[in-house]
Amino acid sequence: VQGVGFRPFIYRLAKSNQISGWVKNCDKGVIINASGKYSSITKFINQIKEQVPETASIYDLSFLEIQNNSANGFRIIQSESKKESQELTQIGPDIAVCRKCLDDLKTQQHRISYPLINCTNCGPRFSIIKDLPYDRSQTTMNTFNMCNTCQKEYGNVDDRRFHAQPIACNNCGPVYKMILNGNAIINLDQIINTSTQLIDNGKIIAVKGVGGFFIACDAFNNKTILRLRQLKNREGKPLAVMFRNIKKVNEYCFTNEEELKYLQSWQRPVVILKEKKKFPESVSNGLFSIGALLPYMPFHYMLFENIKTDAIIFTSGNFSDEPIITDNIIALDKLPNICDAIVYYNREIYNRTDDSVIKVINGKAQIYRRSRGYAPTPVQTKINVDKILATGGELKNTFCLGRDNSAILSQHIGDLKESETADFYSKNIPQFLKMFRVKPELIVHDLHPDYYSTTYAQRSGLPTLAVQHHHAHIVSCMVEHGLDEEVIGVCFDGTGFGDDGHIWGSEFFICDLKKYKRLSHFEYMPLPGGDLAIKEPWRMAVSLLYQSFGADVFSLNLKLFKKISPEKIDWLIKAIDNNINCPLSSGAGRLFDAVSAILGLCYNSTFEAEAPIRLENIADYNEIEQYTYEVRDKIIFKETIKEIVADINKGINPEKISGKLHNTVVSATCEKVVELHKTTGLQNVVLSGGTFQNKILLEKIYKDLNEKGFNVFTHSQIPANDGGISLGQLLIAAKNRK
Repeated sequence: VQGVGFRPFIYRLAKSNQISGWVKNCDKGVIINASGKYSSITKFINQIKEQVPETASIYDLSFLEIQNNSANGFRIIQSESKKESQELTQIGPDIAVCRKCLDDLKTQQHRISYPLINCTNCGPRFSIIKDLPYDRSQTTMNTFNMCNTCQKEYGNVDDRRFHAQPIACNNCGPVYKMILNGNAIINLDQIINTSTQLIDNGKIIAVKGVGGFFIACDAFNNKTILRLRQLKNREGKPLAVMFRNIKKVNEYCFTNEEELKYLQSWQRPVVILKEKKKFPESVSNGLFSIGALLPYMPFHYMLFENIKTDAIIFTSGNFSDEPIITDNIIALDKLPNICDAIVYYNREIYNRTDDSVIKVINGKAQIYRRSRGYAPTPVQTKINVDKILATGGELKNTFCLGRDNSAILSQHIGDLKESETADFYSKNIPQFLKMFRVKPELIVHDLHPDYYSTTYAQRSGLPTLAVQHHHAHIVSCMVEHGLDEEVIGVCFDGTGFGDDGHIWGSEFFICDLKKYKRLSHFEYMPLPGGDLAIKEPWRMAVSLLYQSFGADVFSLNLKLFKKISPEKIDWLIKAIDNNINCPLSSGAGRLFDAVSAILGLCYNSTFEAEAPIRLENIADYNEIEQYTYEVRDKIIFKETIKEIVADINKGINPEKISGKLHNTVVSATCEKVVELHKTTGLQNVVLSGGTFQNKILLEKIYKDLNEKGFNVFTHSQIPANDGGISLGQLLIAAKNRK
């Protein structure tokens, strides 16, 4: 609860109930000593639960009756010893600017239009902290001396800025600067006016955000967005859009109650919504969804007060696949190649954080990227995970530290195949270990021998444990729901190294937190070219067509064979026949890749999982038909592929074909789960893996299994994709370390 104003909250609550005593932080949380009338104390305890600050989470509240405390008044006390102070290991995530601070921007004399305004209830936390305990001297605010006014607010327990470590104002805080055409602008009004003019006139600007630089331009200017894509080397991936206010979100996107709740939450994530009103094609590149978010920094609000457009493109300040830029010097060196102007402030970002991303599926949020606003809030476990470091996977990497019963999941790191991201990863782990006072005695890593995260663990000199990728996926979901028992685990993913040396990705497990048994999977298919087949889905299309039709594949009348040269296809089939760089894969993602290419939706991916995303994007959700498949010891889709080709030749529209394919996978999955239930008696089914970010697949499988009487568990606050596997690794290691 550090950094969220919890102790002042308790202080004010105690005073209002005429409670005497004290409150202090300790390594486990907060200790309150309360003395007063029984009725007052009962009311006090109830109010703690009911009125807890929005940004604080109470995992447990217990109380013990002691001898009467004769103390008068109530006070906040500091930790009694240096050792105790060092044990305080909670770090709060960054918090969107609050409504009261936005009001202060207009009325508080020393903070009129101060763009880095904050209080105990909002502002930067994780992005500025260097070490614990969370004091100003341990943050990047340590170079800014408080003026007398701020000092008085900081020391007044009745003030909203009591012990707000980033407290600042126009007289003493960090300041903004703009670089335009090589010239510096330091007047804030001029910076805001120039920024809005540039955006309204089709220009691109970079602005230093909470956890890194972001790039902005008019979301309705197709020409500018295409220029941005070209300069940023971001060919196809959809771009996030920041809207002026919630009214404008509702004008351009369909929303439900849950989506509105997350859009306006203090975390302010990007929420993936269904498009209502068309944006330029260049925003989402043919997808019917928008990654929407609302302003969360004072600068954003000040920008929208002046700007004409109702929405801006809001994308990370980097080149494609590189980490988001945080350093002013690097930004001034690199970003002029993308942007017409750069706006930055002189407070250091110590911990890089990207925007978090969620999508509401089946009525609840599923987090896709866990970063700003969420990290590094720990996940509480029922098992002691102390002194374990889990290094995560290769893509969408996070790592995870164990301290007592807390699993401390890092912010989103990214793709470790990129050298800059690998460097960030290597620097970030020691930083976390120092901040959270963890000295690992065991390092756990993925089973894949060539992942950077694996070699990092093996170079450590500490004992290591290898964990199967999809077992870690299932366990990450189990941890989220507090499950510690045997379950039926269904993991649909793209890639994971298997025990048999093949690539797994459609596993039906009987497993618990310690071990697993793989009882079924999708039929193996050749992956021509290895990883290249993931980037070029046409290869998977040829592979599955050849697996289904044999030599007759050459006589098929498909757009694919007009798009890809006969020489390439002939060479690919020869490679399959001779097993030349054609590892076997059972990945569910590869099945969707293949059908996407067969339908002509995506031959070459410009971003990760583009082919399955485009296949889901066009699917008729209300389709009720399905294709033929076989359920034996494994699930076989040869007839499915044949019937898809037949449907194409009949002129059946792609929307219907995609809907039927989704129904086929749903039906096959549920049939296999029922079969496993009959042999094991297990009722709990856990669904995990990146493919379960597919809304149609997840909702329909959940509904079908639920109606059959199963207890179905899915992800919410932990990513179903590879961003969650380090948490699973940590728990598996804790169960196996003896």
